[in-house]
Order: sequence, then C-alpha cells, then structure tokens
Amino acid sequence: MTRALKEIRVGVIGLGLIGRELASAAMRWPHLLDLDFAPRITAICDVNPALFDWFERGLDTITLKTTDYHDLLDSDDVDVIYCAVPHNLHAQLYTDIIRAGKHLFGEKPFGIDLAANRQIMQAVAEHPEVTVAASSEMPFFPGAQRVIRDIRAGRFGQIIEAWCGFLHSSDLDPNKPINWKRMVDINGAYGCMGDLGMHALHVPLRAGWLPVNVRAMLSNIVSERPNAEGQMVPCATWDNATLVCDTPGGFPLYLQTYRIAPGETNTWYLRVLGTEFSAEFSTKYPKTLRTMRYTPGGEQAWQSVDLGTSRRTRRSRARFSSSASRTRCSRCGRRSSINWSTGATGCASRSTASRRRRRTSITGCLRRRWSHTSGGRWSR
Repeated sequence: MTRALKEIRVGVIGLGLIGRELASAAMRWPHLLDLDFAPRITAICDVNPALFDWFERGLDTITLKTTDYHDLLDSDDVDVIYCAVPHNLHAQLYTDIIRAGKHLFGEKPFGIDLAANRQIMQAVAEHPEVTVAASSEMPFFPGAQRVIRDIRAGRFGQIIEAWCGFLHSSDLDPNKPINWKRMVDINGAYGCMGDLGMHALHVPLRAGWLPVNVRAMLSNIVSERPNAEGQMVPCATWDNATLVCDTPGGFPLYLQTYRIAPGETNTWYLRVLGTEFSAEFSTKYPKTLRTMRYTPGGEQAWQSVDLGTSRRTRRSRARFSSSASRTRCSRCGRRSSINWSTGATGCASRSTASRRRRRTSITGCLRRRWSHTSGGRWSR
C-alpha cells in the first residue's frame, strides 16, 4: 500500500535563477526514496510578473501568484517561504516572514551588515516556534562527507592546518557588466565574503573551529565595470578574500572566497592536514578523495580513492566478470571471453599495451569535471 506523504506547502519569493533551482528540486522530489514528506510549491512572488510563466508551465500546484510578498505572509496555503532576494532586502523580508509565523529557508548572508544581522537574529529569538535555516550543498558530496566523518572521529591526530574555500572565475572578464552583487549599497561592503563565505565556513563551524581572531587579505581587482548603457561605473566590492584565522585548537584555518580565480568554475574545496592523517576533497574532481595516513618514520604518500561505488556493487561486478564464458578466438584460435551484457568478445592473448590503452580511455571518460552554481539572485 502506498504511504501517504506529508505535504509541506512552499511559497517562493524571488523567481530568478535560484528560485527556479528550488522549483526544479521540488519537481525531482519523487526520485528520493524512504521519505515521509514532500514539498509542494503553492505560491510565487516576484516584482517582475514576466517570471511567473516558467513556474506555471512546470508546476500545477500554484494557487497564488503575486508581486506583493505580504500576500504570501497572509496565505493559509503557505507553510514555508523560500526567500532569494538581494542582500539589502534580507533584514526586512526575513523579519516579516518570521514574525508572520512562516518557516524561513533563507539565502545567505543573513543581513547586509552587522546591524541587519542583529535585526534578523532578534526576530529568530522572539519566535522559537519558527524554523529558520540556510544551507550550503557543497558539504554533502560523498568526499566531503568522508572528511567530515574523519574530523568527528579525531583521525587527524594534531591538526596542523585546515583550508576551505569557494572559487569563481567569471569576473576575470573586465567587460562583464556590473550587477547588484558588485554594488556596495545592494550587496554590502563585504563583497565576496558575504556572498561566498557561508560555503567556506559551513564545515569549519560545524567542526567547532570558531575563529578566535581573523586577519584578512582583500583584493579589489576590477575597480570599474560597464553598466547596462555601456558606461564605466565604480565596482567597489571586494573580488577576492583570504582570511587567516586562529582557532581554539591552536592551528591556523585558511578561508578563501574568490570571484576571480582563473580557471575555477564554482570550485569548493576542503583540505585538512594532521600529524597522523590528512585529507582533501574538491568539487573539481567530485568522485575523488585524497588521503594520507602517516606513522612516525613511515612513508609519506598521498593516495586517491574514487567514491560512489558500493562494496556490494564491486563484488557483483567481479562475480559477473569472473563468470564470463570462454570460447575460442575466430582469428587466432586462442581462448577469448564473451561479455554477455554487450555480446562483445575479446582475445585472451590481447597485449598488455592494448589493455592499458583501453583502461586509460575509460578512466579519461569518467574524469569529467562537474560544477554546481549557488547563491541567491533576484529576477535575473
């Protein structure tokens, strides 16, 4: 008998790229197994009504569409609101959503400056019955999860240093038109740190590595950009930031948030070095985890492990391979194997060089780069 799912009715404020990403995730929800709940998008809001069409074409659950976000706050058909608007609007909208009794899934950062953050956190404290959350998806890669488990298990011995960062490269083009994330009055004076900092801080903060003090190296590499009319205007936000932090554990924590990192397209990485164990993961190679175990006087050698294939799958593949039927090659008369899944045959006397070429080809196909976009946007 099919189990009834609890519906969570979601309203979306801000129908730009990330608003569409949320809707796409809701559409793919049936792919997730063993869950007793499911999101249903019931309301959408944006100051640009032209963006309604994409949502209405893909979703038949929408009962409310509006240009005034207060309509979502007053709706009995909305339980949770996902809000993806520019940073200068966070304080007003987030506090209004919380005080209306709606659960909030917000975009980082929680406020354009410290005063705005305190305003939001005051509303959170006043309404403990309301769930308020934000999330970085990067730590949920299998490789990142392995490093997190190793941190919790204390496998590193004495930690020597840790690095975590999020690197972009699109702003390398000086002719890229300016957008609101390059404007101090809309984005905030912290520039790349406010927009990308959550991704760099997610794992360190969960690990308890709360910085004791922070030293920053900040770069404003492209100081002017063309506006919509082609005129050059000031681009005053920080492009790149490297933060060096002291931690309670006595080791340095390096955080990088870069908008101009040549060749990096949304690369998130985590690297932890210890006296007994070291590990690093990067979304540039999403299947690969690099680790190094060390014992005093032993060899220091990094190893790479491809993740994503279970032990059971490997055993079943091995059994299938070992049970392949053997026959005679029609050309040389020697023994050859038949792959029953493809019907292909191969001579058992095939040269080592030939086998090596085939393995190299397969490995090259599997090592495709994968990138994932992230960050709140408003009607792009």
